[in-house]
Amino acid sequence: MRYLMILKAAPPAGPPPPGLMEAIMKLGGDATAAGVLLDTAGLAPSVAGARVSLTGGDLSVTDGPFTEAKETISYALYEVRSKEEAVEWASRFLVLHRDMWPGWSGDTEILKVLGPEDFGPEDFG
Repeated sequence: MRYLMILKAAPPAGPPPPGLMEAIMKLGGDATAAGVLLDTAGLAPSVAGARVSLTGGDLSVTDGPFTEAKETISYALYEVRSKEEAVEWASRFLVLHRDMWPGWSGDTEILKVLGPEDFGPEDFG
């Protein structure tokens, strides 16, 4: 099963503490070595983005920044055996931040990526 993890955070001012990026790279290396990490990348701040909406038949485009308190800052795509395993990998990532960057606040949304195995033949008829 594939799961998309979306990280939203409101980091404290200033650069990340020494060692955090190395710890993140090690965790990513561990996930890659385990064969579960398919893709990951950081995302530009919402000021560089846009939101396209459809409401009542009308299409609108809003340029960033968006008003959410936390920015969507990265994503990771994992292929794991269960949602619980996806939660474990996400938890390990957040624990690094808790332990190494006091005051850091964030959360990870974990969403199952649907594939053909999630639908029966009647869904494609």
